[in-house]
Amino acid sequence: MDLFAVPPFSSALSAVYHALTALADLLAPVAGAGAPALAVVAATLFVRAALIPVGVGAARAEQSRARLAPDIARLRERWKGQPERLQREIVELYRRHGVSPIAGCLPALAQAPVLGILYAVFVHADIAGEANLLLSGRLFGAPLGTTVVGALGDPATLLVFAVLAIVVAVIAESSRRTAAVSVPPGMPSGPTRLAGALHFAPLVAVSVLPLAAGVYLCVSLAWTLAQRAVLRRCYPIA
Repeated sequence: MDLFAVPPFSSALSAVYHALTALADLLAPVAGAGAPALAVVAATLFVRAALIPVGVGAARAEQSRARLAPDIARLRERWKGQPERLQREIVELYRRHGVSPIAGCLPALAQAPVLGILYAVFVHADIAGEANLLLSGRLFGAPLGTTVVGALGDPATLLVFAVLAIVVAVIAESSRRTAAVSVPPGMPSGPTRLAGALHFAPLVAVSVLPLAAGVYLCVSLAWTLAQRAVLRRCYPIA
């Protein structure tokens, strides 16, 4: 069953498609066949700009968690043999100080619906009873609706995917290193390693999602890296 054939998902899909199409039409005189790709870039920048308050909230929460790190370390030492009591004590500590333990995940969670709709836009040949004109868009000659599997017979398209994957990997590694610096002392190694590995999830996504979604991820990751550098200065953790 196609989820995007059911209201209100079909309405959301239609709205996003028509917005991207209108933006691509505006960019067509200067970008030509690359207008849909440029429209995805512009839409990504718009989404990330709208999410700046969420990013600021996450930076504040990260700063607060770092400030509470010594208290958490003491709790871990005191209740190391009672994991359930430890969890309750940590939750209570966060509550007393008004800190959300999930605030750092909000930027990624807020983008998930956008990425899902963008994926749907570029896998549907018809949207709202119309032929999907965005599928004719190209990035350096590679169709935006193509996946790695679909590009196996086209070396030029595979090269575009390879370059995009390399860029995403470089940005992800830079993001991982930057985030690792901010890990509060006393954090258990397991979750820390898992968080580091999750920075490379977009690299996996690039290999299975349409090229348009890969463009979104690449631009979004670059924004995240730049935004984190700015917010580190505004909300230092040490």
